[in-house]
Amino acid sequence: MVPVNQETAQVVWEAREEGLSPVVVRGKQRTDVAWAFQPGSQAEFLSCPVYEVLYEGTRGNGKTDALLMSFIRHVGEGWGAEWRGILFRRTYPELQDVIAKSRKWIPRSFPTATYNQSGHVWTFPAGEQLMFRYFQEPEDYWAYHGHSFVWIGWDELTTWPTDEGYKRMFACSRSTVVGMPRMVRATTNPYGVGHNWVKARWRLPIGGERIVGAVIRDSLDRDGKPEPPRVAVRGKLDENRILMNADPGYKDRIRASASSAAQLHAWLEDDWDIVAGGMFDDVWDARVHVVPDVPLDLIPAGWHLDRSYDHGQSRPFSVGWWAESNGEPLEYEGRMYGVVRGDLYRVSEWYGWSGQANEGLRMGAPDIARGIRLREVDWGLVRSSNGNGGSSRVQPGAADSSIFDAYDGEKSVAGDMKNAAGITWQPADKGPGSRVQGWQQIRKMLKAAAAQPREEPGLFVMERCLQFRRTVPVLPRDDRNPDDVDTEAEDHIGDEVRYRLRYRRRKVTAGGAEVVVVHGS
Repeated sequence: MVPVNQETAQVVWEAREEGLSPVVVRGKQRTDVAWAFQPGSQAEFLSCPVYEVLYEGTRGNGKTDALLMSFIRHVGEGWGAEWRGILFRRTYPELQDVIAKSRKWIPRSFPTATYNQSGHVWTFPAGEQLMFRYFQEPEDYWAYHGHSFVWIGWDELTTWPTDEGYKRMFACSRSTVVGMPRMVRATTNPYGVGHNWVKARWRLPIGGERIVGAVIRDSLDRDGKPEPPRVAVRGKLDENRILMNADPGYKDRIRASASSAAQLHAWLEDDWDIVAGGMFDDVWDARVHVVPDVPLDLIPAGWHLDRSYDHGQSRPFSVGWWAESNGEPLEYEGRMYGVVRGDLYRVSEWYGWSGQANEGLRMGAPDIARGIRLREVDWGLVRSSNGNGGSSRVQPGAADSSIFDAYDGEKSVAGDMKNAAGITWQPADKGPGSRVQGWQQIRKMLKAAAAQPREEPGLFVMERCLQFRRTVPVLPRDDRNPDDVDTEAEDHIGDEVRYRLRYRRRKVTAGGAEVVVVHGS
């Protein structure tokens, strides 16, 4: 392949515009260039020496072609069968477009290369190989454990809900050959179930008009050891002069096909600051819904305080503390809270994660219960200390009903939490349709919070609830059921919020009658 840099890219492009065919000269051999990179992001991506590179940007800028070529450009350089690569999509049907592109370009550059259709692998004249595989779940890593790949590619990275499988494959990135290039390459648009982790890993967006972001060298893995350096390269549709000259109506078709304003911004503007994927992107506004922190001991005595819980060990658990207004406003630092009866505030939280996306602490239920009690003591919400932790202002709220299921005979997670620290719960509503109804109830209260004038109770989140703000606004819809959230997303806090909003608490009146209190009543 022609040596890659911006100067060469411009020369190649100008030659093509003049109807000339660039050639590669190796000794006395002259070979026509079948595919040539374009100036800008393609040239930067192909020439980047950093181990881990993400090629991100708008639709239509030639990312998938460049991903293939980042492997192919090293074919024939003398590495032979040691130059071995693997390219992933999430499902096999999604691989078809990549395979079709490979069958278009590879025979033009290497006429004697062979493609094994049943094995989905290209073999080149000197023994180099490129495999196409799907990688759906993190456990799919075990199909490759013990294998060696010097080039690992991932197409459309935001289609993976977490980084778990992506990072596991680093263990297969190795070679015993001195000087052998080793690289991980990926492409993506903003938007999708994995938008949040991809944005965080590469610290997107890239600022200003730069094509290449800052190289990230200060990242640590879960064991506290430095990760390899990584960098993002940003591409834009207008760079793809071949496509835009051949198909000037492509932008209009993107506009017509986008399912939401957020998706349109992602596809045409490379906007990483959208709320992506869409259960709440049209109703969430941080300027309205995120409110300054109020000390918890200042919450009026007439407001109802409770907590909700979603259990997890290998996945995160989530505890949310809530204050529901009785209509008596609270004034703090010049701001009025709870002006509408039923206004609901997420006043604090405890998210049991390792710091890695969607990974839990594997903490036992008794320790979680003791942690809940200690937090309530520290916040001044416990009236006295006796027995299993004293009397708390915080009332038992809704929890994942599975914690009441028995294990080892009569034991349960709920029982363990009660015995350890006096923390009790009520089963959440998980009946038919409750998931969809819960998401709709969240949407309704977020809308009500932003309404002018305000008449219905709204949902608000205090600034200290960082994990809610990180995960809930970006929860994506399920492609197969747009009224539900994709269950493979990091939805644990979202589930816990649903439990709270769907919870029907019961109280006994002075006359002994039991009254069901639905949120907001």
